Amino acid sequence: MSKERMYQCILSPLVTEKATLMSEMGQYAFRVAIDASKPEIKQAVEGLFGVNVLAVNTLLVKGKTKRFKGRPGKRSDWKKAMVRLVEGQSIDLTTGLS
Repeated sequence: MSKERMYQCILSPLVTEKATLMSEMGQYAFRVAIDASKPEIKQAVEGLFGVNVLAVNTLLVKGKTKRFKGRPGKRSDWKKAMVRLVEGQSIDLTTGLS
C-alpha cells in the first residue's frame, strides 16, 4: 500500500471520552474513509504509526437529520474504526505524523 493511500484511508483520530478510555486498554479510534476495508486500515495504522495491530472493528455512523435556517438538512455518513494493538504498544496521538 502506498503512503498516499494510507493517508487517504486514515482521516483523523477520534478524541472523545470513550476513545480516551479505550486508549488505556490499548485500543484507538480513528475516522476512516467510507471505502476503506479492515485489511487496508490495519496496513495503514501499522505503516503510519509503526505498531502491530491485533484487530480492527469498523462501523458506519449514519448522518443525523438537522435543521439549518429552518430547512431540513442531513449530515454526511462516516466510518469509524476501532483498532486494538498488541500488548505493550501504544500510539501517541498528541504528536504529528512524520
